[in-house]
Amino acid sequence: MSDALSRREWLARAAAGVATLALGGSAHALVAAPGPTMTIYKTPECGCCQKWVLHVAGAGFKTAVNDVPDVDPIKRRYGVPGALQSCHTALVDGYVVEGHVPAADIRRLLKERPKVKGIAVGGMPAGSPGMEVPGGRVDRYEVTAFLADGTTRRFASH
Repeated sequence: MSDALSRREWLARAAAGVATLALGGSAHALVAAPGPTMTIYKTPECGCCQKWVLHVAGAGFKTAVNDVPDVDPIKRRYGVPGALQSCHTALVDGYVVEGHVPAADIRRLLKERPKVKGIAVGGMPAGSPGMEVPGGRVDRYEVTAFLADGTTRRFASH
């Protein structure tokens, strides 16, 4: 079955690329490079979590979603600092991604490979991926890197 999915994914990307070239655009701009599989833990009721899953999937990440009744044990297991906790936790290529982190910041994390445990957007800032609101309000927010010892530093500002 995974071969069929791979074939379908390849055909969809190829068709998108051909269509883009036929329209005079850049295939690279439309077809995002595939990312590694992201394992996501969320509660089944969380709509903003599902929107964030669609955001990262749309950016090329494969997703494996685990609906759990309580995400707090996951956060504790992977050492997410209390002040940085949000509504969902993801694991990707050895890193923890907490909350509504933009896919571009996750790609940067995976490219630069800093010596951190993970990155997080604490809380649920309006306008962050998955937290879009009517009227387009966007709150300023930071993506924070955290280490195993609990120390933090700014990773990105939005």
